[in-house]
Amino acid sequence: MKTFNVPVIYRSPLISAIKQKRKQLDKLKKDFTPALLDFGPVQFFLARHFGFCYGVENAIEIAFRTIDENPGKRIFLLSEMIHNPFVNEDLQARGVKFLMDTYGKMLISFESLNPDDIVLIPAFGTTLDIEQRIRSLGIAIEKYDTTCPFVEKVWNRSGQIAANGYSIVLHGKPTHEETRATFSHSALNAPTVVVNDMKETIALGKYLTGEKEASAFYDEFKGRYSEGFDIHRDLQRFGVVNQTTMLASDTQAIADYLKNLVAKQYGLTEEMIGGRFADTRDTLCYATNDNQTSVSGMLQQEADIAVIVGGRNSSNTSHLVELCEEKLPSFFVRSEEDIVSGNQIIQYNWRTKEESTVVRWLPSHTPARILITSGASCPDAMVEGVLNKIHSFFPGARPFESVMEEWD
Repeated sequence: MKTFNVPVIYRSPLISAIKQKRKQLDKLKKDFTPALLDFGPVQFFLARHFGFCYGVENAIEIAFRTIDENPGKRIFLLSEMIHNPFVNEDLQARGVKFLMDTYGKMLISFESLNPDDIVLIPAFGTTLDIEQRIRSLGIAIEKYDTTCPFVEKVWNRSGQIAANGYSIVLHGKPTHEETRATFSHSALNAPTVVVNDMKETIALGKYLTGEKEASAFYDEFKGRYSEGFDIHRDLQRFGVVNQTTMLASDTQAIADYLKNLVAKQYGLTEEMIGGRFADTRDTLCYATNDNQTSVSGMLQQEADIAVIVGGRNSSNTSHLVELCEEKLPSFFVRSEEDIVSGNQIIQYNWRTKEESTVVRWLPSHTPARILITSGASCPDAMVEGVLNKIHSFFPGARPFESVMEEWD
């Protein structure tokens, strides 16, 4: 796989060594057990896969190269490059300005731009309307488009099944940048409706079976369907695609539920179902799959707590937290700065969007066994910072250098 030129400040010598060693020993990526870093009184179990994915590294390389190659030019980001506050702050510190916030609210008017300006499209992609708006100003965006190739893969797959007469059910968070972008591209070619979770999927299914009056659909799914969507016509044939950072198991469960519903509704066998339901399993993102599978593997270890590092508005990170919370106390932190002391940690609740301070969060016994992972937009250097901070609370722990030697 292609390697990228990512600023060294985001790298971690320790974690790079571990990832490289694991890659050498497991070239086919079949081993999802965590790596053990045994410091004596504290033991860290590092997930097999975590941190920057292909799409994030691609976006970061394009953004920083653009800055370096265009001194004196005004450079704008359509919205956050990725969902990591520290990377976005680095870009702003280098003079990049954001045109919109993560929800699409304008911060700087498009009318203030001119053809000499540069506009970077973030890794999530953007809507066709916004693309056209920027081009109408005489600004070329192709060279500065950092849309993740795996997001584009979803768009392309949607287009392929649309060409065969299928509608689209999109599993995603309706306000998320990627879902808004994917909805725009999908709706260009096919009737499209967005479902956020299984509860909404079950509700949608009741319109397919006729359990709910069709007229109620337009209120229940207001703002979630494409123009002209006909609830009678457009659920006759469809496929399911997803926001790439959703839980893969959730998307698969939604697809399976709807597929079974269609089979029952029309009395179809497995061999016949393709006429009504498109197979779109190939749209699941490899990094999302690997990171989530790695957390499942990590959770097989006996441990006291889990610490998950990433941006608070990072969808893929919140799903890693969700998986960890099912088994043991889990702490969602942005960086080592949220770890106040060995007695206090600032915890973020991804469900309520609130933070709180938790006391006596570290295990009182030794060895303390801690699971560690991070989201796909989190620099490895930040994970190392968290390891260092927690390590400092155990005075008798082996030095980092001695553990690193085990991975050289």
